Amino acid sequence: MAVVLVATLDTKGHELGHVRGLLRSWGHATIVIDAGALGAPAIEPDISRERVFEAAGTTAEAVRLRGDRGQAVAAASKGVAAVVKELHAQGKVDAILGIGGGAGTTIGTRAMRALPFGVPKLMLSTLASGQVRPYVGGSDLLMMHSVADLAGLNQLTRTVLGNAAAAVRGMIESRPGQDQEDGGPVLAATMFGVTTRCVDQARTILEKAGCEVLVFHATGVGGQSMETLVRDGKIQAVLDLTTTEIADEVVGGILSAGPDRLRAAGRAGIPQVVSTGALDMVNFGPIQTVPERFRERRLHVHNENVTLLRTTPEENARIGAFMAEALGDAKGPVVLVLPLGGVSAIDVPGQPFHDPEADAALFEALRVGLRGRGQVEIVERPEAINDPAFAAYAAERMLGFCVPQPFGAWRLDVESVPGLPG
Repeated sequence: MAVVLVATLDTKGHELGHVRGLLRSWGHATIVIDAGALGAPAIEPDISRERVFEAAGTTAEAVRLRGDRGQAVAAASKGVAAVVKELHAQGKVDAILGIGGGAGTTIGTRAMRALPFGVPKLMLSTLASGQVRPYVGGSDLLMMHSVADLAGLNQLTRTVLGNAAAAVRGMIESRPGQDQEDGGPVLAATMFGVTTRCVDQARTILEKAGCEVLVFHATGVGGQSMETLVRDGKIQAVLDLTTTEIADEVVGGILSAGPDRLRAAGRAGIPQVVSTGALDMVNFGPIQTVPERFRERRLHVHNENVTLLRTTPEENARIGAFMAEALGDAKGPVVLVLPLGGVSAIDVPGQPFHDPEADAALFEALRVGLRGRGQVEIVERPEAINDPAFAAYAAERMLGFCVPQPFGAWRLDVESVPGLPG
């Protein structure tokens, strides 16, 4: 086992060599990967750029002759990620540490995102004080700001490089036991502010039955994180009650989780209980940031930093079609529970987004799109999503997949959960 070190050794070789020396002095083996393309490497790598570009389907010489920096970074990103995945599959990765500016950060973080949850990942970067979502995505990688450019060894860069090396050392040496089983299934649940009551109630039931529930805030990166863990095999079932990120993807809000949202669990073949939580809204920042084309629409200022746009019947039909396509391809069982009384806390009578016509368009698109899909069961409930009876039903169906005990025995236990119907 070793710490994988990634950098463009033609520009950051001496700096990465300093990190390598520190880790070795503390008793940790290292594997240095050269992601450079143009100049000669300043230190000898363990894995050469030739091997990196071969893994990307090209050659280092072809990249050098082309002289296109953007293409070189893209190829290096692909190649380093492939090499790191191979090393991990061989059991050779304790942790990964990368250093760099824009190119090095792109290359290093792609490799880190290719590794499963729990492997220590640290990117020392000049970009770490800005918008880092494109680099982090749904991964558990850590970005550390280098303060100054990593150009040469001096009092400042030695300090930040040393701190980065020490952080990785600490993560390895103090790492808690991984994958410890407590006997209960590990479930993922999605939640938003306007579905909190529902998800909290369902979580209470599930935890009382012995399940471990990981809750993800459906802010785009939350959905990405959940689906990353599903792909990594860390999740046994998904209680995906809050699918609001799909509205942002379809309509154009700022909290999209991408076009593959709602597909990871289906591809993994694990059970899903899904609903339409917060699909009445699309998210934007402060009201002045709402695109001009939406300014005359029904808007709700949630707070000074969040403005919500009410989805229309036409948009909801498109959202429903998106969901139906994703769920229809699932390899495992799916229960889709429709809250006919309202899909969020502000989509009920007397609240600003109450719109039965828009909700009806969503529900009908789902019915039509999923017709004949035998692995998807559609259940229509009269309650709004935050009604205790809706939460109890969703949890009940989830437990039907997860808890190896008679349904009736579990029903008796539900009666003791405060605030829920017997």
